[in-house]
Parts: sequence; C-alpha cells; structure tokens
Amino acid sequence: MPATGQRVVVSEFAESPGEAIDSVVSLEPMVSPESRELAANEVLVKVVCAAVGWVDLLMMSGQYQHMAKPPYTPGLEGAGVVIAVGAEVKRVAVGERVLTDGFVAGPRSLGAYQSQGTFASWVVMPEEALHAIPSKLSFAQAAGLLSSYETAYHCLLTRGRLKAGETVLIHGASGSTGLAAVQVAKLSGAKVIATGRSSAKLEAVRASGADHVLVLDAANSEGEVQFKDQVKALCGGAGVDVVYDPVGGPISKESLRAMRFAGRFLVVGWAATPAVAKGRGGRGAPNANQLPTNLIMMKSIDVLGCPTVISTVMDPSSRPPRLEAVLRWAEQGAISPHVSHRFEFSEVRAALRAKWKGEVIGAAVLSVDATT
Repeated sequence: MPATGQRVVVSEFAESPGEAIDSVVSLEPMVSPESRELAANEVLVKVVCAAVGWVDLLMMSGQYQHMAKPPYTPGLEGAGVVIAVGAEVKRVAVGERVLTDGFVAGPRSLGAYQSQGTFASWVVMPEEALHAIPSKLSFAQAAGLLSSYETAYHCLLTRGRLKAGETVLIHGASGSTGLAAVQVAKLSGAKVIATGRSSAKLEAVRASGADHVLVLDAANSEGEVQFKDQVKALCGGAGVDVVYDPVGGPISKESLRAMRFAGRFLVVGWAATPAVAKGRGGRGAPNANQLPTNLIMMKSIDVLGCPTVISTVMDPSSRPPRLEAVLRWAEQGAISPHVSHRFEFSEVRAALRAKWKGEVIGAAVLSVDATT
C-alpha cells in the first residue's frame, strides 16, 4: 500500500497575504507517488524541510509577476531525501540528501512542474531540479539556500558590480535575502552598513559580518525616515557606493541622499508596499514605489532593476557561474544560512503569519518530516 502524507493546497488567489493565510490555504492528505509512476528523468523526494518564503505570500494573493494556477501546492524550495529515481537518472541517487531548485520546478518555475511545491510530504521533480546538499548544511539551512544567495549574488555582483573596498548600504538586512547579501558583500571585500527596525534582529546581522548596523526609526509626520547623516558619517562623508534595497517606501529617497556621486542603487524588491498589484492575479501597479529623479540626475546615480528570476529567463547563461559559486561557498562554509524559526507541518498558517509579520530573522522552515 502506498504511504500517506500531507500537502498544503492554495485553492484560489486572495486579495492580500493576510487574507490568503486565513482563507485559501489548507492542509490536505496525499498519497505517496509510486516509484513505478516516475518518468525516466524524474526523482521522488521525501521532503524534510520546506522554506517559508515572502514570494509564497505574494503569490497566494496574486501579487507576484507570475503565479501557479490554483489549486497548487506552495513552497518555492525545500530539502529532503531521494527515495526513488527514474530509469535514466544520473545526477542523484536513492538515499542522497538534496535541495530543490525553484528555477526548474515549483510555483516560481515556468514548466510542467509548477504545481509541485515543497509544502508536501513528497515531491516529484526532474533530476535537473535537484542538487546535493553541501555537507556543512542542515536540511533546514539548505531548504532556502538558492533563492536567498542567488538573489544576493545577482543583485550585488552581477548588477551592482560591487568591488572590494567599496561600501554598501543593505536594507532589510535581517531578512533571508538581506542576511545573504551581508555575507556575499563581505565575501567580496566590501564594507557593510546594514539597517533594520529591530536592534535585537540586527545583532544576528552583526554576527553575520556587518561592519555597522543602524536601527531605522519610524517615519516622521511627513512620511520620511532620516538616516543620511549617520550613513555618511560611517563612510567619511562621501556616501555609500551601492544601496541594496529590497524594502522601498520611505527609505528609498533617503538612501539616494546617502549615496556618493555616481553610485549604484539596486532595486531588489518592495517589501514596504507588498500590495503593489491589484490582487487575485490582476495587473497594474497602483502602489508602486517611486524615486525622485532630481536626486538621481544631480548625483549621477545608476538605478538598476535586479529581477533575478526574470534576468535568468532572459539570459540563462548568467546562472551557471552564480549557482556554482553559491554551492561552492556553502560547501566551504563561507556562507551559512541563519534559520530563526522552525514550525511543524501542522503549523503552516503560523509559519506564514510569522513571515508576513516580520518576526523571522533570516529563514523560517516547515518541518515536513519531523522524524529526520
């Protein structure tokens, strides 16, 4: 008899991530796919941990650039153990620890495996969607490795051209991609000024290598957040060379003021305005972040969009060196994902809510198989 397990199902798009958590997410029973059902290039993986991602929340509410068609199983990435392989599989073997590749399979992919998210007891994926877990990483650390560190690499190194000796201002530094960006920037020989809203969270950022951390106070009555003088004082008055901004909102304008002449401003995301689209899969951007062109012009600033996934689709050749570097750094112990929250599978709503409310430092994971 096939084994039974569970999977999360998103039945339809909600208007907002908060609504999605409460109304369109359910935990349902599933039966293990039989190994005899595998195509020649497919692999059956028992999921141990699944990363709880910000993109999962955006996608559930129709706010992402593209969405899997409901009903689907969320979970962009995960880690587990191979339990069966198709007849022609060469990359992985039964019993091997593997992490899943969200570029190739899962809700953010573009192919036939888009519905195969990792919020499930088992996933079936093509062998090219799996990589051996670097030996120094746990299942929990490996579950969200690629999206965070590939984003940091693409934004800072490919688009931002960050060099040794330069100074980078990293916002949202206690998030998964923010902490990854701190580590990648330090590996590149840069000086890091990291920001966040919690001094307690920023201690983890400091432990990850940030040279300086700044707590950003709430916006004033005019909607402004002021930190320019503090940042400039930390870099000799000239301003930072690069800004890494996954947050947007009020901090973007002040960040431009804190930059040196001819610096590079990296648009990584807009966490401050997650409802940028219309919801339920709609299009348009009524809440889009806006930057002051007068500062951009007078300071000769390069504003660089950094869509890692879209850029990879447009130029697949950009990914192999990035992927190789991330896996090599992880194997060497040069990067180390921080996991602050681990939830049982039955606590999937609590896990998504913790991510949505900003309680997570680095990564949060679902323990899909608590026995491993």
